[in-house]
Amino acid sequence: MVTLEIIRALDRNAPLIAGHVDGVEPAQLRWKPSPGEWSMLEVLVHLADEEVRDFRARVEITLRGSGEAWPAIDPARWVGEERYNERDPTAELARFLEERAKSVRWLVGLHAPAWDRTYDHPSLGVMRASDLLAAWLAHDFLHLRQLNRLRRQHLEVVLAKGARLGYAGKW
Repeated sequence: MVTLEIIRALDRNAPLIAGHVDGVEPAQLRWKPSPGEWSMLEVLVHLADEEVRDFRARVEITLRGSGEAWPAIDPARWVGEERYNERDPTAELARFLEERAKSVRWLVGLHAPAWDRTYDHPSLGVMRASDLLAAWLAHDFLHLRQLNRLRRQHLEVVLAKGARLGYAGKW
C-alpha cells in the first residue's frame, strides 16, 4: 500500500470538500431532500468530527499497539443530538480545514509508523492501521459523492424546479 499517496490524497480532498460548501447559501447547506437524510452542513460537521473523534484517534491507537480500545462513535446519533444542522457553516468549514491540516501534518510527521499493526474490531474483525488509513480516504470519497448528489438534488428540487435537466446527461 502506498501510504504517502493516501495521505497526499487526504490533503488534496480538503479543498474539494470545501469547494462544495464554501460560499453556498446557508439555506441550501441546511436543506434536506427528505427528513431522514443529511444536509450538506450535516455532512461537513460530520467530516470535521470524524477527523478528531474517529479516524485520527483510531489510527493513532492502532499504530501505538497498546491494546487500548478505540473510542466509541455514533455519527448518526451525533447529527441530531449535537444539532449539526444548526451550526455555523463558516465556523464548521474552518474547523474541518484546520482538523484535516492537523491530521495530515501528524500523518506526515510519523516516524517509521507500523502500518501493519492491527486492531481487532468487534464486528469488522482484524484491521491493520493501513486498512484504517485507506478507509479514511474512502470515507472522503463517499461524502464527496454525497455532497455532489445533494447539490444536484437541490438544483433539481429547489433552484430549477420544473426544469428539464436531461440535456445535462444521465445522472
